[in-house]
Amino acid sequence: MRKEAVLSAVLTIVAVVTALLLVGPKPQAQAAGIRIMPLGDSITGSPGCWRALLWNRLQNTGHTNIDFVGTLPPQGCGVPYDGDNEGHGGFLATSVANQNQLPGWLAATTPDIVMMHFGTNDVWNNLSPETILAAFGRLVDQMRASKATMKILVAKIIPMNPANCADCGQRVINFNNAIPGWASSKSTAQSPVTVVDQWTGFSTATDTNDGVHPNASGDAKMSDRWYPALVAALGDGPPTSTTTTTTTTTTTTTTTTAPNPVPGCSAEVRTVNRWPGAFQVEIVVRDTGTTPINGWTVRFTLGSGMSVGQSWNSVLSQSGLALTLRNLDWNASIQPGGSVSVGMVINGDPANWNPAPTC
Repeated sequence: MRKEAVLSAVLTIVAVVTALLLVGPKPQAQAAGIRIMPLGDSITGSPGCWRALLWNRLQNTGHTNIDFVGTLPPQGCGVPYDGDNEGHGGFLATSVANQNQLPGWLAATTPDIVMMHFGTNDVWNNLSPETILAAFGRLVDQMRASKATMKILVAKIIPMNPANCADCGQRVINFNNAIPGWASSKSTAQSPVTVVDQWTGFSTATDTNDGVHPNASGDAKMSDRWYPALVAALGDGPPTSTTTTTTTTTTTTTTTTAPNPVPGCSAEVRTVNRWPGAFQVEIVVRDTGTTPINGWTVRFTLGSGMSVGQSWNSVLSQSGLALTLRNLDWNASIQPGGSVSVGMVINGDPANWNPAPTC
């Protein structure tokens, strides 16, 4: 075999392995699972890690008979999850409707429920609420043509404050204010349209990196808002399995004594910025149980040649290479379904960073 062919084969294998490490295996959905399409733009799909948080919360609370669907593959969010989606970066809802793009996506995935956070790029392009909602109406009609009993969740979109659009903040408010009336007129008993308020309580200053796209805390807020609406749409009520009851009991006991790890708690790490010789990481801690966590700790180990440059929103203690990260500001409580995030600067090569936090 020629050297060029061997090199090409090796590079292909490396690319595949790298992709698997970043994304993780897709959890296996049950054959008869309810099919849920996340639909929107980059806030939904690039990478849209609120979907990872939402998927795992549903799994942890007994809602396992589901399948997230879409023609786009998952992107890496640091945890395994069902990442199929229809979140097309840069797309306008009006363009998708006018170009009849949705019917093909629906035919390929046959969802039972659509979760739609759409319209950010339309607002950015100064299209009127009436124009955007007329497009929404066409999209809803296409959903119902795919499935007459389609359940549709439509978001009041998160705020936006991009540097090059001073008017976008008010445009979002105007658009969101028009959504409930439109949804009421479009909803039917057979195919209800439910409005999910993603705007209230969301801060462009603390919940985005750029005034538009959610960061870790923004992802957590979006997941928290989708969760009750989606559970209601699933129609299967609160889980009643023995496993769930046991988990709840264990969480209550463990939270009182606060050992590590704590059942009902999950930790996710994200690399948020890189530059020569150092990089930033953000640790997101979530209460996945049913009782508040009154104190929490994240533990991880640095690789060879790495050290902590500084930390923010956190208190850091070091013992050799084993580090313990504790945020004293939040020790009072993390409510069920809630999350907090802390971050730090790491000096060294990001290739040596092997995040596997536990909480």
